[in-house]
Amino acid sequence: MSRFLFVVPPLTGHINPAAAVAAELTARGHEVAWAGRPVVVGRLVGGRPKVYECAGPDRIDGLRPPQLRGIAALKFLWDGFLGPLAEAMAPGVEAAIGAFGPDVVVCDQQTVAGALVAERLGVPYATSSTTSAELADSMAGLPGVEGWLTALLGRLRQRIGDPAATHDPRFSPLLTLAFTTPELVGPYPVPATDLRFVGPALASRRSDAGDFPWQWLDLAPGTAPVLITLGTANPDAGGRFLAESVAAVRARTGQLRAVVCDPGGLLGPVAVGPDVLVRTSLPQVALLERMSAVVCHAGHNTVTEALWHGVPLVVAPIRDDQPVVASQVVGAGAGLRIKFGRAGRDQIGAALDAVVTEPRYREAAHRIRDAFRKAGGESAAATYLEELAGAGGR
Repeated sequence: MSRFLFVVPPLTGHINPAAAVAAELTARGHEVAWAGRPVVVGRLVGGRPKVYECAGPDRIDGLRPPQLRGIAALKFLWDGFLGPLAEAMAPGVEAAIGAFGPDVVVCDQQTVAGALVAERLGVPYATSSTTSAELADSMAGLPGVEGWLTALLGRLRQRIGDPAATHDPRFSPLLTLAFTTPELVGPYPVPATDLRFVGPALASRRSDAGDFPWQWLDLAPGTAPVLITLGTANPDAGGRFLAESVAAVRARTGQLRAVVCDPGGLLGPVAVGPDVLVRTSLPQVALLERMSAVVCHAGHNTVTEALWHGVPLVVAPIRDDQPVVASQVVGAGAGLRIKFGRAGRDQIGAALDAVVTEPRYREAAHRIRDAFRKAGGESAAATYLEELAGAGGR
């Protein structure tokens, strides 16, 4: 049996797919450990995982000004969070590799400390690509930004990696696991890696029903249930948008009803009734089995989880990879895009009307669902990692 060390950031959407793959590897008899923030990894992985502590923050929200958008948000993500995170994590990652002795290091694509330290120590590593934005070459039309990021990664390599290496540390030369499929990504440039599309990895969360009042969904048969969420990394940015979404649903009494995730309490005291149920947390994967549509920020995990269930989307991207993912949803025909900062109840309601009532959106979502399920998810990912470990990383 082999040993696998997962290097992850303190971000839910990046840990969840890795957790499913780690659970599959453990079930096959392999030994798994983690390098990251123990409080975050422990909460998301469950059980008593072996976590080698790395320095750095436990979350990104609260560090980034909520008003940042576009290139400014992207630059902050790398210059203000991911870059410093890499340097902070590097000593812990090196200590974890020394103590655990992994056959393969599995590095989150945006947690480049794992890739850079592994390359310097000569340990085989695979990339866990939890967002398809990097595959889309989203900076192709922004050469200045692309050059800036390349320079930033180069400086990090000089400090914590192998200065002689030349490949992009966001793509392992040996193996990159993409938790999506071409049916959603669309055309993409082929990176210099053994790229494997495995689709979403959801097994660890499919049976989590939480303490959700499931009977609420049965109170109004004949209405279409929709999920409204802005994910876990935007608790301070979406009060207006959530309120307008609730208003759009309430204007369609008898047609729509909504489950709303509001972890930051942005909606304040909301009168919950037959049309709207507001919760601070949700068993999202289990809930999606019952939904007719999803309104979200185009976060990669929410989008792929919805499409794994064949549910069409209304996407309102905020920042980071979300505009790229939103474009992929629209390009695949599985949903509609609206403007996060400008869309009001009329625009949100009209988009919901379309994706709920027009068959073409659900048909496209079903095509992607079928591709996702065929790709194999965490089972396929675990097999590719086993093959890499068995080949000695060559």
